[in-house]
Amino acid sequence: MLATIPFPDISPEIFSISAFGRDFALRWYALAYIVGILIGWRIVVAAVRRPGLWGPRGAPLDAAQVEDLLTWVILGVILGGRLGYVLFYKFGYYIQNPLEIFQVWQGGMAFHGGFLGVVLAVWWTCRKYKARLGDVANLLALATPPALLLGRTANFINAELYGRATDAPWGVIFPSMCIDPAAQGCPAAGEWFYTGAEVARHPSQLYEAGMEGVILGAILLILAFGRGWLQRPWSLTGLFLAGYGSARFIVEFFRQPDVQFVTPGNPVGLALHVDGYGLTMGQVLSLPMILVGLALLIWSARRARTAPA
Repeated sequence: MLATIPFPDISPEIFSISAFGRDFALRWYALAYIVGILIGWRIVVAAVRRPGLWGPRGAPLDAAQVEDLLTWVILGVILGGRLGYVLFYKFGYYIQNPLEIFQVWQGGMAFHGGFLGVVLAVWWTCRKYKARLGDVANLLALATPPALLLGRTANFINAELYGRATDAPWGVIFPSMCIDPAAQGCPAAGEWFYTGAEVARHPSQLYEAGMEGVILGAILLILAFGRGWLQRPWSLTGLFLAGYGSARFIVEFFRQPDVQFVTPGNPVGLALHVDGYGLTMGQVLSLPMILVGLALLIWSARRARTAPA
């Protein structure tokens, strides 16, 4: 079967330079994070500069304070995302190779870990400026989908985190990256190649980009700028958590399982399973997000109904 979505002939590296005896490269994945964070920052600044969106309480931060928050959020994403990947996905490997924990340029980030890092960054900023936590959390929820959209698109370009094998007409045949030039069929380090044994797979990265970035992001923007939800603390936060968790839970049915969970008795890569039924690690980590998100939505709605007019 031929893929109906051609895999893009795009190098994971945008460009590379040599300096001080080493090669430095800018990758699409890094650029996705940078541009996504910048877009999110501009969305937040636009929101805090429109006092009418917040009602009589006003915006929780000013534009300068948002820049300070951005610095802490970036640190939270990088440190939390890396540590989350180490703890949740490849703990045994990194215990044996601890120095590789710091080699973030080799890849390996977990959204759930990055999310916890952002939670700490938001808490610290709110404490520093005595800002309302529920309102700042709403701003972060509003700003996150662009980074998710671009990050998952970069995953597709990198031919990583792809889906399970499929005979669907939109399946994609992903190539392999040449790591060892001595391997059979491998042209040169850093180049794509096909072994001939590849099968068409779900482009699960694009499923996530559409659900988490486009659909969820559009809903959050409409509710924030057109439906007054910024006047309801924790409302957008709850919707984001429930929406992201649900999207990730669904995509896990189509996503190739993490190799460390795949065994002869567990070919579908379930992290928790009984007699072949269970949940993947992504689903296990998503369930608390869904439950917390729904709880925040219910609490926010009840608070809005009982608030004085």
